[in-house]
Amino acid sequence: MNVSFRQLRVFEAVARLSSFTRAAEELHLTQPAVSMQVRQLEDEVGLPLFEKLGKQMSLTEAGRELHHYSRSISRSLQEMEDVLESLKGVNRGRLSIAVASTVNYFAPRLLAAFHQIYPGIALRLDITNRERLVQQLQANSVDMVLMGQPPSAVDVESEAFMENPLVVVAPPEHPLAAERQIKLERLAEEVFLMREPGSGTRQAMERFFAEQGVSIRHGMQMTRNEAIKQAVRSGLGLSVVSLHTVELELETGRLVILDVKGFPLERQWYLVYRRGRRLSPAARAFRQFVLEEARHLAGASQNDQGTHEGRNEAEDFPIS
Repeated sequence: MNVSFRQLRVFEAVARLSSFTRAAEELHLTQPAVSMQVRQLEDEVGLPLFEKLGKQMSLTEAGRELHHYSRSISRSLQEMEDVLESLKGVNRGRLSIAVASTVNYFAPRLLAAFHQIYPGIALRLDITNRERLVQQLQANSVDMVLMGQPPSAVDVESEAFMENPLVVVAPPEHPLAAERQIKLERLAEEVFLMREPGSGTRQAMERFFAEQGVSIRHGMQMTRNEAIKQAVRSGLGLSVVSLHTVELELETGRLVILDVKGFPLERQWYLVYRRGRRLSPAARAFRQFVLEEARHLAGASQNDQGTHEGRNEAEDFPIS
């Protein structure tokens, strides 16, 4: 069987992303080129690797077996490249970072500052939700993740690098805006706008109210912080959000933080990567940078908050 590394690399991306289109975008290829590589690989293997049920694409049994080996080969090749780059010094190499969508309110500033120190390191940033971050950690497909509570179901290394207070926000004209030390029971009368199930903010919020024995009324469910903020401003309900996401709205008076007993909920942001992963010199430099500089840089970014929430997709960071 004459299988090329290029075919395995393309196949691994399609299998991981469950999409020829997204694989083509990630690999900077056209979709026909990706389809051709997969088709040639299937010809070499002599078995179909994907099957479609309606619009849903899934791996065949042969595809699942090949995906297992292709991931192992890809990791070995990446490790080889990292070792060779390390011989050239820390100013070379590539770094793949995935961040929670809420982290994106300060991540671009963080990466821009890192790039100024290490301009030779090519950065790739994936902004997504918690569910996908956990999947990426499980697959060991990114160098590092910046997120809230590290997953318990994946064997990871994690280090807290910054506080992430959660606050209750409301429009300034809300009746509770002028009250102090609001009891949690009073919030049971309000409607709360929610992030999607699996969101770290939602999990922390629901866990807190459950521990306090308070049942809250769920309103609309949204997948983006920007949508949550707009809905709160429109009077559709209250919400619990990270303080990092509402700095601009607080400065301009479009939202207010309610003085609720037990809030803010004190959480942390964590730098996370798979346990046992061999960190490249670029990854080690980024880890050290985040642990030493993130608090200062994030605080500065909150003062001129203008960052828009990122898309749930991978993108090459402009500074690379």
